[in-house]
Amino acid sequence: MSVIDILKQRKSVRAFLNKDVEKDKIITILESAKMAPSGVNIQPFDVCVVSGKKKIDIENKMLKAFDKNEKEQMDYQYYPLEWKEPYKSRRKDMGLLMYQTIGIKKEDKEKQIQQWRENYKAFGAPTVLYFFIDAVLEKGSYLDYGMFLQSVMLVATELGLGSCPMASLAEFPSIVKKELNVGADKILLCGIAIGYEDANSPINSFKTNRVSLNEFASFYE
Repeated sequence: MSVIDILKQRKSVRAFLNKDVEKDKIITILESAKMAPSGVNIQPFDVCVVSGKKKIDIENKMLKAFDKNEKEQMDYQYYPLEWKEPYKSRRKDMGLLMYQTIGIKKEDKEKQIQQWRENYKAFGAPTVLYFFIDAVLEKGSYLDYGMFLQSVMLVATELGLGSCPMASLAEFPSIVKKELNVGADKILLCGIAIGYEDANSPINSFKTNRVSLNEFASFYE
């Protein structure tokens, strides 16, 4: 596939087969993604590859905290504190469309909560990549990291794997850091669920829309 084809094919997968991801594929993903650019080549990437019992231990602890409403503060502010247009509408439309796809009505808050719990299981993916960045680094390194994360997902797509980038996996940083023996000098950015897509799951038929080119690009001559 061309890069253009892979970009168009990639989507957030939210249901995975009960099939392990081969370690050599994870290595290929990371060896390829490390070629992403970074300012003055500082390469701010720090990745923990988690599967098996360790993955289950982490998700069980997050689920327990979530069910007891023991919320944590993320290491950084991911979303705006106050939503404005057009972002507010895009966020709302995305949520409504996803719930419609899996037959959850907007007034059914209990089913919505149960669906949200699936985030902390990484939607059943067998492997989760947790991404950390040194707390001393600044916004430029976050830009670098974005290019690295996109590279991870594109290579995964080329290798026949599904993926889902998940800020929700960074909502309990103390749990994740303790389980992975990561110091307080690191910021937990996000996780990416990786596995083989369950093509028969209704939720995987859901794919977000993209705005037209003239809504975000201006051309000057």
